[in-house]
Amino acid sequence: MNCATHMEKASALAPVPPMAVEPLDMRADTEAALARVVRVFGAARPHRAYLFANRRANRMKVLVHDGIGIWLAARRLHQGKFIWPKDAAPTLSLNHPQFDALMLGLPWQRVGEAGVICVL
Repeated sequence: MNCATHMEKASALAPVPPMAVEPLDMRADTEAALARVVRVFGAARPHRAYLFANRRANRMKVLVHDGIGIWLAARRLHQGKFIWPKDAAPTLSLNHPQFDALMLGLPWQRVGEAGVICVL
């Protein structure tokens, strides 16, 4: 089995992190982000990640509970912005192709079934 096949299997098994729709102040430290996770998602579950974006949606933070501790990572786009939902439920779940598109700054809403054209 080659490396690409291993990567495909790993991504197929890993859960996609849920998104919090409400913006997060990017100055938030680990404790503030953890408090937001508990408030929005009910709990920080082991082996899970949680996604947040700032108001302008050009920065994203991910809080991860790895089963031993909590860590917080950030990503910033130098140009453009992440496509982040507005006026939706407090949280949103994505599938793997949508998550991959989001990480690249692409319009994830058009990936998969949402991109099917039914009317000419």
